[in-house]
Amino acid sequence: MLFDWAAQPFFTVIITFIFGPYFVSELGSDPVAGQTAWAHAATIAGILVAIGAPFAGALSDSAGRNKRFIGAMAVVQAASLALLWFAAPGTGYFWPAVLIIAATVMAELSVVFNDAMLPHLVRPARMNRVSNEAWGLGYLGGMIFLIAVVLFLSADPESGLTMLGLPPLFGLDPETGSAARLTGPLAAGWYFLFLVPFFIFTPDRPPLKSAGRAVVDGVKDLNASLVALKGRPVLIRFLIARMLYMDGVNGILILGGAFAAGMFGWKTMEIGIFGIILNVAAIFGCFLAPRLGRGASAGSVVLVALVMLVAATLGIVSTTKDATLFGMLHFGSATESGLFAAGAEKAFLAYGLVIGLAFGPVQAGSRAFLATRVSPEEAGRFFGLFSLTGRMTSFMATGAFAILTGWTGSPNLGMASLLVFLVAGLVLFVPAMGSAERRQ
Repeated sequence: MLFDWAAQPFFTVIITFIFGPYFVSELGSDPVAGQTAWAHAATIAGILVAIGAPFAGALSDSAGRNKRFIGAMAVVQAASLALLWFAAPGTGYFWPAVLIIAATVMAELSVVFNDAMLPHLVRPARMNRVSNEAWGLGYLGGMIFLIAVVLFLSADPESGLTMLGLPPLFGLDPETGSAARLTGPLAAGWYFLFLVPFFIFTPDRPPLKSAGRAVVDGVKDLNASLVALKGRPVLIRFLIARMLYMDGVNGILILGGAFAAGMFGWKTMEIGIFGIILNVAAIFGCFLAPRLGRGASAGSVVLVALVMLVAATLGIVSTTKDATLFGMLHFGSATESGLFAAGAEKAFLAYGLVIGLAFGPVQAGSRAFLATRVSPEEAGRFFGLFSLTGRMTSFMATGAFAILTGWTGSPNLGMASLLVFLVAGLVLFVPAMGSAERRQ
């Protein structure tokens, strides 16, 4: 749970709500080109994670001592984030994208090692609750970080003041994107600071063999893992379904803030407030989900969350600057200035709330769904496959967005591609969930 608290600000602040939209709107001159470049960076990172995740899982099973791998990756991740400070407006997309790719790969592979520790620490009956609460705690940490950025660092370019009516800390200049750039070094510091109690207090697996030997054995174990799936049809259906719906979920998280920045011209302050709203909803969703229906099963949590995500994404796709629901609800231009003054912005916020309620439970519920169906001895292997299927085709979702947006000039059509992955994953998950429930 402490790991989730330490890790989440990277995903919340850097990828989704602050640096990602800044990358899109400020590093170049064309927001559409910025969204395309951001999607390409996410695609490359997804391919690298897909390649590395099974080996990370095999290392966890064969070598033990997961925390040493998390620590080594934390150094690379933190260094990459710290260098984002130098990504000034007009810098261009290339080298900031390289840093984002490196940080994302390290962050995602660290998650494999962390998740593989869950079955060694928690009884099966408590995994759904612990997994959801850990995810909720992570969102709380991300929200605290995000609130600090909005209240103390991010200033209105016109007034030069933050939402509290104060000059930004450290003399940050909003014209140079300094608040967004500073989130990189600050996220690196947060990660290191809160990994300390994780390393001190969380029990680790004992060392089993050298890392070099474990890598060699891991290559062999990967094939054995795939062979082992042949006799476990529920896991096969679940992993394929998750491969598809997580493509859609990751696409929403990676591209949603950038999409809003491009459509409504939101700056760091607006995006930050939007992120705070979504994180409050996510925390509420994570803590509520396992308590519904006297303890809802992990499968039920995933199913309800997917339906919500499909509905909300359809709403986002249907929204333009002055209308939603494909023009059936027309707002016209905002009659007054201010935060989220336009009706379409308010509609976007409503869809975002639904996504916020759902995207934590769908991920935490998926983690618990798998953890209750594998033994502790094979957890690393299957969580490596879990991460692989969560990332193996994620480059297709972001790639489809990049291609459609670049080809048509319409980010709405790019976002529509995410619905294909969400719906397909939902359709495949239903029979997997049904089989698992019957077996229980």
